[in-house]
Formats: sequence, structure tokens, C-alpha cells
Amino acid sequence: MAEITAAAVKSLRQMTGLPMMDCKKALQEADGDADKAVELLRKSGAKLMEKRAGRATTAGRIAVFIDPDQGRAAMIDLRCESAPVAANEDFVQLADDLARQLATGPGAETAEQLLAQPSPSGKAATLQQQFDDLLNRIREAFKLERIARLDGPAGGYAHHNAAAGVLLQYEGEGGAELARDICMHVAALRPATLRRDELDPAEVEREREILAEVSRKEGKPEKIIEKMVEGRMREFYAARCLEDQQIANEMKYGKKTVGKAAEEAGMKMIRFVHWELPKE
Repeated sequence: MAEITAAAVKSLRQMTGLPMMDCKKALQEADGDADKAVELLRKSGAKLMEKRAGRATTAGRIAVFIDPDQGRAAMIDLRCESAPVAANEDFVQLADDLARQLATGPGAETAEQLLAQPSPSGKAATLQQQFDDLLNRIREAFKLERIARLDGPAGGYAHHNAAAGVLLQYEGEGGAELARDICMHVAALRPATLRRDELDPAEVEREREILAEVSRKEGKPEKIIEKMVEGRMREFYAARCLEDQQIANEMKYGKKTVGKAAEEAGMKMIRFVHWELPKE
């Protein structure tokens, strides 16, 4: 058996970030071969993660990357078990790398497809290897929960604590700043849809019937109830539809709806994606 030197153990520890005793044991099993030792450590970590697979992953990070040159935007939701791990420098790097690759690479339909692609930071050959190496070192359950990419001009916003993120796809020139401001608006006011015609017709009809009945109980004449219902429906739409909401940044855009601000800027909003991490 090859002699396992302290220098070899230290080198393997620096390479993997794992405890000294784990590194020494792996080198002993690999007869001093560092590459084999790394593989043994990865397999050991994989077995440990199998035992933790059912654990709740409610912490994590939502990362956004905008590629204005190629006209693409991406957002990913990377989960872990605890808030300290979500703030770990390498975990932040992994989340950012996943979002960057999704935006700038060939795209992916599934988490597995994205993880198989190269790591843009060069932390590892692939994002899967970067993911596994970090998981093996931290030894919490990780999960790439969601991925989304928009092809075409888009704005994006990730909240400062990475607990929420928004993408907005649009048409029109020069809308990058407004698009980002609208994304911030979405994160704050949480509209359910972009426009009225995306709402469930049954829900809209139920609301109309409720408002009509309220007006009747108030003793309003039947001939004006319809107009009253239409007026009161504005609040219903404003609570749910992005285009109907008063834009949050009135200091910058004035007192107007998001739809009006977009129209004045020559922007046509196509769709938005809004994610939040689970509330603990």
C-alpha cells in the first residue's frame, strides 16, 4: 500500500473541502490515487444524500440572469435545507451559474438537461459535477426545483434575499429599465395574471353576481346595477391583473396603471413568471 502523506491528505482536502479524516480514509482505499479518492468521496456523499433525499428543502435561492445581447432571460429555483447554506458563497455561485447557463446556453426543458451542461464559472466541468461536489461538501439535501427561460426581450428581478424572482417578456425597443421596474412591482404586489382575459371566466362571473346582489340589497334600481357592477369590478381586476394595477413607482412614472405606463413607453407585455420560496 502506498504511503499516505500529510501533504496528500491536505491537498485532497483543499480540492474537495471535506474533513481531513474522510480524505485520509479515501486515499487509503484508493492506494494513494487522488483521482480515485475523489471518486470514492463522491460515491460516499451520494450514498449519504440518498438517506437525506426525503428531507424538506424549503430554503434556497431564486437566481435571475438577463442576456441582453442574445435577448434571453432565465430564472432558477435552487433549494436546500437551511438558510445558512442558502447564503453560502459556493451555493450562491452555483445558483448564479445555473441561471447564467440557462440564459446563454442551448436551453433546457428539465433540471437534468441543465445540470448536464458546462459550468460557466469553470468551478467544474459540468453543472452536475459542481452541484455534486458542493452537496458532498455541505451534506445537505439540494434540489433544482424549477427552471424557466424566456426567449426575446425580457426584464428580470431577484429580491435581495433571493426569496422571490420575476421575469417579464415584452416587445418594443428601449424597455429594459421599465421592464425591470415592472418586475419589482410584480414581486411586491403579486398579480395573478397579466391581463383580464387570462382570468378564470367562472371566477369573474361569480364576482359580478356577488356585486349585483350587494347592489340590490342596497336598494339600487335594477337599471343602474349593471353600471355599478362594472365600476366596482375595477377593484377586482386591479387586485389580480398586472395591467390594471397602479404602478408601484409613482414617483418615477406618475399615477397610472402598469398597462398605461407600458403603452406610453411603446412596450407590449407578453407574459411574466413570478416565483417565491415557500414561507417557513
